[in-house]
Amino acid sequence: MLPPDPLETVHVGRDGWLFLVGGSNAVLSQYRRLSLHGLRLRAWARLIARRSARAQALGIRCVHTVVPEKLSVYDDRTDGLRYEPARSPARRLGRRLAGLSGYVDLVAPMRAARAEAPLYRRTDSHWTYDGCYIAYRALMRACGAIPPPDIGDRPRFTHEGVWDLGEKLPDRPRETVTHWLIDRDAERVWASPRVEAYEAAGRAGDLHTGAHVVYRNASPHADPRTLVLFGDSCAHYTRILLTGFLAESFAEMHFIWSSSIDWAYVERVRPDILMVEMAERFLARLPTDDFDVEAHGAETR
Repeated sequence: MLPPDPLETVHVGRDGWLFLVGGSNAVLSQYRRLSLHGLRLRAWARLIARRSARAQALGIRCVHTVVPEKLSVYDDRTDGLRYEPARSPARRLGRRLAGLSGYVDLVAPMRAARAEAPLYRRTDSHWTYDGCYIAYRALMRACGAIPPPDIGDRPRFTHEGVWDLGEKLPDRPRETVTHWLIDRDAERVWASPRVEAYEAAGRAGDLHTGAHVVYRNASPHADPRTLVLFGDSCAHYTRILLTGFLAESFAEMHFIWSSSIDWAYVERVRPDILMVEMAERFLARLPTDDFDVEAHGAETR
């Protein structure tokens, strides 16, 4: 079987902006007027409401968010791509959950700020630190927490490379991106055997579902509560992006790479806050919330 044409996966927009439109989650098709999408978003809304109610019954604050696709934020840079940004799955889900305490809509604030600084890498499917910072501040408000006073002023450096969408094109365009050195106070105190094995083999970049780590932070500026985050590559398991911001902000922070919740783990840890973050494209699949953290963490292949 021939590999898919890269141009069916990546759309080249204005000024070299690249957009994920295909792939295993058929990203662009999620913006179409199909009854299947509406039914799935209704199921997602019910699932998030059930998660919130279950957490509340355990005395845990539940915070849920969806990281918008570039298509949902930067439609002005797609250069004529035919789709309806108003039908963004995250936008539609946000409208369904507008009255649910703890659901944080990121589409509106990111669209409002899209001209101030690049919120996504031009040649990558992931957000920049500036985009992540907008989400972090909104999530901290939802947690009733105050960010450390200097976290937005941490040192920065630039790095040039070929990023995930650029890798799919024949000319492999390069881009210089800005990183924030936010990891200062938090310390990783535990990592699953899976994480340790991949890191020892020099394959940390291959880690995704099942990565599991715990951070502690003794800074007097850290919120004294414990937070458990189920997330993906927009958070990451290392002290970068959303995980980095949150590890610098709470006394204890657990990260598990999964869109499905392990409730047994939540009940065992009994965090003050349960947070779930996932990229908009993953709304294509409804999780079953039967994830087994220990089983995935022990697997070292």
